[in-house]
Amino acid sequence: MNEYELKVYEELAAWKQKITKRSGFVTRMSKKAQGKINGIIPEKIHTVMTESIKGMVKATLFGSQLTSSKKQPLELPLAERDELARKKISFYQKTAVIEGAGTGAGGILVGLADFPLLLTIKIKSLFELAAVYGFDTKEYSERLFILHVFKLAFSSDETRNETFEIIENWEHKREQIEELDWKRFQQEYRDYIDLAKMLQLVPGIGAFVGAYANNNLLKHLGETAMNAYRLRILNESPRRLNGSRG
Repeated sequence: MNEYELKVYEELAAWKQKITKRSGFVTRMSKKAQGKINGIIPEKIHTVMTESIKGMVKATLFGSQLTSSKKQPLELPLAERDELARKKISFYQKTAVIEGAGTGAGGILVGLADFPLLLTIKIKSLFELAAVYGFDTKEYSERLFILHVFKLAFSSDETRNETFEIIENWEHKREQIEELDWKRFQQEYRDYIDLAKMLQLVPGIGAFVGAYANNNLLKHLGETAMNAYRLRILNESPRRLNGSRG
């Protein structure tokens, strides 16, 4: 194991502590406020969001329309993979910012279009990051892993801790996963981002909120995915690491 990999281990330990700790007071209070806001949002809007998530989940698991770049070779050092990953994350952040600002400036009807569009950008970024770290997204198990990374990024404390345990022990846990609970999946996701995305529909501030929210959401998702794949590589497949093999 080389010096860079030792550094990554330290970063992963700090990330684990951060991602598994209980949400702060402000976040918990925001959840309560979010519940009240959701109660006054037209049911039609909620339906669009729910169906968008459901459709994307099914497309990810069973469809072929979402593809990624060719996966990177096994001999590529982890340091180079991480650098490629950071460039991918930056690219998708910029893409999401442009999309969020554009739809946010268009009012409620155009703003609604942001939800499925942003979801597509997020899933596409995860496919690209999987390829960077050498995993083949044509395999069902890898698409299932992608959805767990998504859950890890956008879920409540309880679900996040459950999901982290699965990701941390993926080689052993994946055989036990029979089917994704998509209803819980979509509800957790909606609960996580509803407040920010609903504010995007407000005339006058929609463009700013859309750009800001999308940038942060893609940054958070990218960092989560990057660390999830680093953790998986270091835990289960020494063959993937070039530095310690010489």
